[in-house]
Amino acid sequence: MGFTYVLLGAGRQNVAAAYDLARFGDANRLVMTDVSGSTATASADRVNRLVGRNVATAVTLDIRDHDAVRHVLETADGCVSGIHYGVNLDVSRMAIETRTHMTDFGGNTDIVRQQLALDAEARRAGIAIVPDCGMGPGLNISLAIYSMSLVETPREVRIWDGGLPQQPEEPWNYVSTFALPGLTNEFAGHATYLRNGEITPVPCLTEIDELDFPEPIGRLEGFVTSGGLSTAPWTLHGTLTCLENKTLRYPGHIAKLQAFADLGLLDTDPIEVAGSRIVPRDVFHALLEPRIVRTHVKDVCVMRVSCIGATGGRPAEAIVELIDSYDEATGFTAMQRLTGWHASIMLIEAVHGRIPAGATAVERAMSGQDVVRESRRRGLAITERVTVA
Repeated sequence: MGFTYVLLGAGRQNVAAAYDLARFGDANRLVMTDVSGSTATASADRVNRLVGRNVATAVTLDIRDHDAVRHVLETADGCVSGIHYGVNLDVSRMAIETRTHMTDFGGNTDIVRQQLALDAEARRAGIAIVPDCGMGPGLNISLAIYSMSLVETPREVRIWDGGLPQQPEEPWNYVSTFALPGLTNEFAGHATYLRNGEITPVPCLTEIDELDFPEPIGRLEGFVTSGGLSTAPWTLHGTLTCLENKTLRYPGHIAKLQAFADLGLLDTDPIEVAGSRIVPRDVFHALLEPRIVRTHVKDVCVMRVSCIGATGGRPAEAIVELIDSYDEATGFTAMQRLTGWHASIMLIEAVHGRIPAGATAVERAMSGQDVVRESRRRGLAITERVTVA
């Protein structure tokens, strides 16, 4: 049996998702949509070249045209929303109307909560909606759930993850492969963790620690950023005493960010400058984007999860680690692979009826074992080790 999938947005992550759906999702048709017809066409052509068959077609689509979106979704078994998180609630409602399974790349926990509130409607429609897929939040949470299965009584889970250039260059030692507003949004406000078993806000850009990884990566620094755990702290409240997630960068990066944050350049309230009202973060984006955003980059993505608890009444720790690099064969960045494929894996399970109908948080949609199995099937090098004292 073949399936039809719609990709809303034909950007980098959705090209990787489409490729994966063609290879592993029993796809007989992929519809690459974008407000730019040339982008949709180029993405569809690339997928067809990579998989060696004409499975992808291009459609010019403005997501604001709800009638047109519904028309496209009506033809599909499932869709991946790769557009701005601000429209994912509307897309979820349209997916329910058209009975189309849906995953998305999320980006805002408040909107994810509103999507999850559509659970009863999605169940009545017989479709699964899984928001906030991707590398983080998404795969990082799935690996955390997997690490918990390796210890009889899990108590504390700590996650570190980040996407980095293979060849860092001063002064930033960082290259962004996704939209800058999404990046800087993670640096403002606070993260939500579990500390001493309680939901706890922790300020961003704080609590710096250092970790060592195999060469050539070497030493990295981790620090607090927002949104990386999605709804998991609330889901795992009462199960874990500690749950936290930190972003990884090459040493020295956080000090630069903190200086700009202290200066107020991450603020979103307008200020008056020379008689004009300007938003400091807009200025920061305008200055930073040309220096760190690249269309093409050879990257490496690093993820480590530690789960501490007990097995057989003795202290135990499970370490799960994933290191993935730019793929020369496909031209996909590691960020594309980990982000796009996590969403496509969830969607494949949904259309095959292996995720129950409803709107389900990513930490509940699939078992950690199933996500790891499917990730390894795609060549992702996930390792694990368990020590019992």
